[in-house]
Amino acid sequence: MSGERKAVSALLLAPGASAGKDQSALVAIDEAVAAQGIHVERIDFPHRLAGRRAPDRQPALVASVVAAARRLAGGLGLAQDRVALGGRSMGGRMCSIAVAEGLPAAALVLVSYPLHPPGKPDKLRVEHFGAIKVPCLFLSGTRDQFGTPAELEAATAAITGPVTHVLVDNGDHGLRRRDEEVAAIVAAWVRAL
Repeated sequence: MSGERKAVSALLLAPGASAGKDQSALVAIDEAVAAQGIHVERIDFPHRLAGRRAPDRQPALVASVVAAARRLAGGLGLAQDRVALGGRSMGGRMCSIAVAEGLPAAALVLVSYPLHPPGKPDKLRVEHFGAIKVPCLFLSGTRDQFGTPAELEAATAAITGPVTHVLVDNGDHGLRRRDEEVAAIVAAWVRAL
């Protein structure tokens, strides 16, 4: 899709590693985006559905995103590139990898993208960024230990699609007690697409 903007008709949201689809920020985003007439679906990863705490390996997580996105598009009778993908932390990362590996999407909504493990800035999780060509929203706290604003800005320069950075002042990785603010930012960005 080479940076071309597509209207968003649906949004698929995936949770972070230790959360499920009912994580408060995802619910708030769901409500704010759905109020604009956009269908939103929140998913759980296979490990969560099986009652396990530890996430599956990356290929299984990405495959579950691809399957859910295809089910969503098919169920609504939409072209796959009318569905935006995203989520919090690991969930957003798996969506970004799915898109980089060829899954068509309207856009990526990445809340608290886990750029690197805390305290390990040399272990970047960005090898796929160069293959992302869709519009991307990176919404992070200014105190996120998984990547500073400067680190995120530098890393996302590899993305060829349009990238928007929004920083939540004094927000940490969890963006605790900021759900409404996060949801309003995501809803406004999606609406602008």
